[in-house]
Formats: sequence, C-alpha cells, structure tokens
Amino acid sequence: MDYAFGIDIGTGSVKGVAVRPNGNPFAADQQLYSYSSPKPGYHEQDPEQIWEAFQAACKRIVEKTGHQPKSVGLSSAMHSLIPVDEHCRALAPMMTWADSRSFEVAKKLRATKEGRAIYRATGTPLHAMSPLCKLIWLKSHEKRVFNKAAKFISIKEYIWYRLFNEFVVDHSLASGTGLFDIVKLKWHPESLAMAGITADRLSRPEPTFYTRHCKTDELFGTGTPITIGAGDGCLANLGSQADKPGIAAITIGTSGAVRVASNKPLPNTKAMTFSYILDTNTYICGGPVNNGGIAMQWWVKNFSGSSHGSYLYNKIFEEVAQAPPGSDGLLFLPYLTGERAPIWDSESCGNFFDVKLRHTHAHFSRAVMEGICFALKDVLQAVEKNAGSIKQINVSGGFVTSRVWVQALADITNKTLAVVQADDASAVGAAFMALKATGLADDYPVPSGHRQQLFRPVSENAKLYDKQFGIFRQLYTDLKKTMQTVSGLNS
Repeated sequence: MDYAFGIDIGTGSVKGVAVRPNGNPFAADQQLYSYSSPKPGYHEQDPEQIWEAFQAACKRIVEKTGHQPKSVGLSSAMHSLIPVDEHCRALAPMMTWADSRSFEVAKKLRATKEGRAIYRATGTPLHAMSPLCKLIWLKSHEKRVFNKAAKFISIKEYIWYRLFNEFVVDHSLASGTGLFDIVKLKWHPESLAMAGITADRLSRPEPTFYTRHCKTDELFGTGTPITIGAGDGCLANLGSQADKPGIAAITIGTSGAVRVASNKPLPNTKAMTFSYILDTNTYICGGPVNNGGIAMQWWVKNFSGSSHGSYLYNKIFEEVAQAPPGSDGLLFLPYLTGERAPIWDSESCGNFFDVKLRHTHAHFSRAVMEGICFALKDVLQAVEKNAGSIKQINVSGGFVTSRVWVQALADITNKTLAVVQADDASAVGAAFMALKATGLADDYPVPSGHRQQLFRPVSENAKLYDKQFGIFRQLYTDLKKTMQTVSGLNS
C-alpha cells in the first residue's frame, strides 16, 4: 500500500494522517499533551514529551495501516523557542506561540522605525509570539540561559535533530521568527543584532522540500524519505486546497487565522499581517487571531451547565440556532486572551455590549460565536487590501462540524465558504508536500471524488451583520485606553 504520512506537531497534540497518492486521507491518529503556565503570561511545554508523542503517533499510524509509509512530511506550530546546548538538550522549557511575557518588548518595537523595517523584511508581525521578541526578553531576564545556549530552535528543529543529528530549519518556520529575510532567504542581520545573537546560534535554513532518509527501522523503516515541510498555517492552506490566489483559508481551532496564497509578500504595516513561506513559489499571507475555539470553550465551560463533551456542544449550538442572526443587538468582543491581528493588543479584553432584559442565554451563546467571526472578518478585510478580491474561503478546524457556525461565518464575511477537508488540514498538507517532494505525485494532489460542501451568505443576514461589524470595530477603538488602564491595574 503506497501512502504518505503527514504529521502536525501542534500546541495541544501531535496529529498524523495517512494520505494516498491521489490525495485522499484514510487513517489518522492523535496524541495529546499538556502545557504549563507557572507565571502570568508564561505558556511552556516540555519538548521531550512532544518527542514522545511524535513517536507514538508515527507508530500508531503504521499499526493502523499495516504498512510503512512511502514518504513522510512534517508540519508544526510556528513561533516556538527552545534554548538548547550543542547536543540539543533543552536548557529551559519551550516557549510556545501563546507565551506573552515579551509583550512589552513587542509593544516598544512596533513604535520604532527599526521595528517596522524588520517587519517589512521578515514578514513576521512584531508581537510577543515571535522568537525575535522572545530572544530580546531572554537576553534581559534570563541571562544565564541566554548566554549558555548554543542554539535557539523550534519544536520541529528539536525533533529533526533527534531524527538526523543536525540543526536544520525549513524556510517556512524561519519566516515566522522575525529573524529571516523572506526575499533573500537568509538570516536578517538587523534582526540578529537586535536579538543579540549571531547566525551560528540558529539552525541552517533549507527549502521546505528538503528531504533526508531514515537511518533506522524504529519509526518508518530504513530509507524512508522524510521531508522537512513547513509551518502549520501554510500547510493548512495547502491541505485545504487554498494555495492559489483568489481562494482564502480560514481555520478555527483553539485560535484562528485568515490566510491567502501569493507569489510575493503582502506587507501591511498598519494591520501587520504576516507573509510566510510555503515553498519556492508561494507565500502564505494573512493574520492570526488569539480567540477562536478557546472563546467558545470558555463560554461553554463556565456558563452553559454541568454537562461535558460533545453532547454539551451539540446542545449549545442547537440553542444558538434558535437565537436570531445578530443576537438582537448583543455584541461580544472576544479578546479574552488579548488579540493579535489586526489590532495587536495584548492588553485588550473581552466585553459584552448592549445587554438588555430581552437577552437570554441563547443570545449570549450566539453573540460569542458571532464575535469570533467578526474578529476574523476584521483580519480578512486587512488581507484583501493587498491580496485583491477573494471569491471563496475554504474552511477547516473543529468548528466545521457546526453548520450554524459555518453559516454565520459565511453571512458575516459575505463570502461563499467551502468545507473541503474534514481531516487535520495541516497534517494533510504535510503529506501533500511529501508526495510532491519525493516524486510520488507530480504536483500537489487534489483529492479525487471529494465534493465540497458550500455555504453561501444569506443576503438579509449579510446586510445586518455589515452594520453590526461597524459597531464591533468602533467598540474596540472606544474602549482601548480603558482596557490598557485596567490591564495596568491588574498586572
């Protein structure tokens, strides 16, 4: 049986998907792990625990399929940072993309000409998520670790070292560090100087098709080619068949993102959208939001009864369907964990607005869902300014199981939405890249016999939501200073 194995190293789990050369997924596995937050703003993980989960997922796929894969492709969450010694032993826990301890560094950097020049060269927003800001913070607050580290690497680099005993980073993950020139394809001198490091303390950059072969039978069999792949967001576009101009991708998992393919970077200094590398011909440009599924999880967990699991979520979305579009005027700013694009404000917070006696639990549930969609539309409009008209949005992530949520997103964005991939889009994209890189497919495959489920906007709802969106945006503008004051009092 010929198949490629795509594996995505995420923030909460490792997900693996087996994909046939025609692009059709047929087996999957997921291995969960946790994170720790020892202090406010800290979001850390143990890289060794993730390596163990990676191995377990690989072995489970081989067991489920009964065959070794013909090729393997890697995806991973972006922006992680691990200080390691020369033998790739971690000197401190991994800082994930969600670690916000360097938000003051990012805030100051965004206000400088030097910072904005770095953004234009690297394509990476100036935010606490970026390894550039993390390094500046480490240099000031963890000098012993900073000085002792031989390398500063991501979780995929950690796993690649365990597989091949070399420090290598793909161009895609490098393009999310704030340290890499995305046009010249080399480490950016101005960024390195600001971080206080030299290029030899980072891994060697290689194209996303870079491939090596397994040396042992332990995971896949001796000689199995492993392609280094790209970042999870870029590969989600590929796995969602949104790697061509005019088609955007929206993913809602714990967080969320809007992304579109381009043959060149698409900088937007005001909204600070990203431009990351998928392959030698394609950039994936867009913006991430902090508050996707995590906002709905917060609402369900704390305000929606004592039940647990999928039953409770099904019950909530049945309730949401009973409330009218627009929630009878009730609005929700979903910035529970601060926000990234397009406002880049770690001090922002969540708010309900225009609460009246007529509003029920169903209204609040729907307003939370709609608030997440409004935040994504805010990013979408910023992306469209540079990318041009977007005709269709391919959607992926756990939210696609809720028809009412997908329809609300179609109405709010006023775009046709297509559910094109039920499996993990990033892992599928990694498999697609491996198929092409190793010659098992002439080009990125398009799954055969796969029918898109389309959700078209309802005109009347789209007009209502357009009016509400203007109020949604004005609310943040009006409350921004107050949010910062409250954040200062609570810090």
